[in-house]
Amino acid sequence: MATIRFEALKETLQREPIKVKENVKRSSLFGQHVFNKHAMQQYLTRAAYESVMNAIEKGTKIDRKIADQVAVSMKDWAISKGATHYTHWFQPLTGATAEKHDAFFESINGSLAMEKFDGEQLVQQEPDASSFPNGGIRNTFEARGYTAWDPTSPAFVYDTTLCIPTIFVAYTGEALDNKTPLLRALQAIDTHATAICKYFDKNVSKVNATLGWEQEYFLIDDALATSRPDILITGRTLLGHIPAKGQQLDDHYFGSIPTRAMGFMQDLEQECMLLGIPLKTRHNEVAPNQFELAPIFEEANLAVDHNSLLMDIMGKVARKHRFKVLFHEKPFASINGSGKHNNWSLSTADGTNLLSPGKTPMKNLQFLTFFVNTIKAVHRYEELLRASIASASNNHRLGANEAPPAIISVFIGSQLSKVLDELENVTKGKLSPQEKTDLKLNIIGKIPEILLDNTDRNRTSPFAFTGNKFEFRAVGSWANCAIPMTVLNTIVAKQLKEFKIEVDTLVDNKNLKKDEAIFNVLREYIKDSKKIRFEGDGYGEAWEKEAKKRGLSNNKTTPEALKVKIAKGTVALFEEMNVLNKVELEARYEIDLEEYTKRIQIESRVLGDIARNHIVPTAINYQNTLLENTKNLKEIFGDDFKNIAREQIELIMVISNHITEINALTLKMIDERRKANKYSGIKSAEAYCKKVKPFFEEIRYHCDKLETMVDDNLWPLTKYRELLFTR
Repeated sequence: MATIRFEALKETLQREPIKVKENVKRSSLFGQHVFNKHAMQQYLTRAAYESVMNAIEKGTKIDRKIADQVAVSMKDWAISKGATHYTHWFQPLTGATAEKHDAFFESINGSLAMEKFDGEQLVQQEPDASSFPNGGIRNTFEARGYTAWDPTSPAFVYDTTLCIPTIFVAYTGEALDNKTPLLRALQAIDTHATAICKYFDKNVSKVNATLGWEQEYFLIDDALATSRPDILITGRTLLGHIPAKGQQLDDHYFGSIPTRAMGFMQDLEQECMLLGIPLKTRHNEVAPNQFELAPIFEEANLAVDHNSLLMDIMGKVARKHRFKVLFHEKPFASINGSGKHNNWSLSTADGTNLLSPGKTPMKNLQFLTFFVNTIKAVHRYEELLRASIASASNNHRLGANEAPPAIISVFIGSQLSKVLDELENVTKGKLSPQEKTDLKLNIIGKIPEILLDNTDRNRTSPFAFTGNKFEFRAVGSWANCAIPMTVLNTIVAKQLKEFKIEVDTLVDNKNLKKDEAIFNVLREYIKDSKKIRFEGDGYGEAWEKEAKKRGLSNNKTTPEALKVKIAKGTVALFEEMNVLNKVELEARYEIDLEEYTKRIQIESRVLGDIARNHIVPTAINYQNTLLENTKNLKEIFGDDFKNIAREQIELIMVISNHITEINALTLKMIDERRKANKYSGIKSAEAYCKKVKPFFEEIRYHCDKLETMVDDNLWPLTKYRELLFTR
């Protein structure tokens, strides 16, 4: 193993830089490989184009004859881009993407051939569903599942394949993917947000949820990554002593981008431009070899697809540049982990941001309505939001003084807090003309100025308002954005639905004017949701105590956090909003538990293997060298050797103690793993969480101590200083 390590280092240091594609105008590349509006206008008949646009904008069904026309045109376009195959590209409950490629090729009478692709192949396919996670929805012998075309996310050509974004459902209709519930949640938010918008502008006909994700990641040399079994199998280091220099000088953050990393980024950006992914930002992140990229905001469904596609592309481009991309939330101990901030907002069809104030008091009241309702929704369903970002990998990052804590709170800044405090004291019931004027001019009217000057930021908050959007900062780097976006849009849709009922009731039964009714309901919401608002340090112990007093949840482990997914209130919420039914929710809960259990199980096996088969033998080998040395000293110096070899003898004893502890702890961990394997579901997950996982840090402690003692030429694993600082 030591030979492998040094060979990897040698190969890395001798590498020549890879030539980067010549830079061209991004605007000229953008969307060239996407069957977007421009491409459709060129290839589709007018009737077909209008039918597809109606499906995208109004949700209407596409006629079968029109589907045939679209399929033929899409095929011709794809072939012109070099495509030879097509695939239904979907997002099963693995958290990744899936695809099965079929050739356009079709034989005719055994002697001739043609390229064929029709409406039936476009609209629906039937992949084997038995091998994908289903949480008991389907039996293995009931393998049928269906993928169905999602026209709201345009098809694209990647390499030589036409990729058609689709949903994935069981034969009986239950969703087996992450896209289907997201689309349902987006429909719910559209319906109920549009209804609220009509209070302020009767011409509003559609509301879109928008998403701007910020993807953090590490770039590690692929030869060095391959030399580490833990990185190769689990995506993170299970062992490794912290380097003398890590991130303590803050010299990497926003620093000059290293040459190799820049080459990777430039190639990646060109690929993304061709595929219509509007990347805008790139920079060094806090930890060494950690980076971030971010796009321009998009409609949420498309943004989710683009992020899933991006993660695939990053892996492929990285291999060309001899890198490995690490998306794990905590790949290195004592080094900042990676998140994926989800910046969420709502906008009307004409692009008006509902979380941005306008030039009139009415527009500002509209902003306030959506702003307060969002806070109220987060307060009411904070446990569900926490569950939406729960995973084995993200658990390492949450609450690690580098990321938001497991307690969900909302940060809005001191100035907006003052606005809500003033509104909380508004007179209940009818307002006098003077009170209305005071509200609209002195409170509501000043919101744009407040936001313009409000530069408060709170990096410790999991859910922060940042000017014209809410930033859900607790989402993990490895996560599929569809999951937190489904939850967030569902809970806000539910809250807006209830808001409208309450406002309409006050108008109809209390003889209040519309704006008075809105003020009255918002006033109560501000009072009810005050507990979720927090402006201080989310990392401190004082906040944990304060949050407990406020009645906020603090579900620190994933098994604990996931339980709310099948609570009665959760089932009622998702069924009422037509997003997920009880069977689908229970299935996802079982899948989440199983994934958690398997990830910890795999890490436990890898850790045990490295500790016993690599670390311990290496330590013994070095110990034997020391013993031989002391033996030679004794032959030379006789009885005086004890004083002369005192350090060697002490080192031999310390190494022996660490070896003994590693072996004993590993055996105990294996025993606990065997016990945990006898359970299933939540019992198995909790056993792995409480009984198996605690051994990780103990075993690591002794292994990392040995790393500082054993001869560097013998040590089998590539060290942190080599992984993080080799360019």
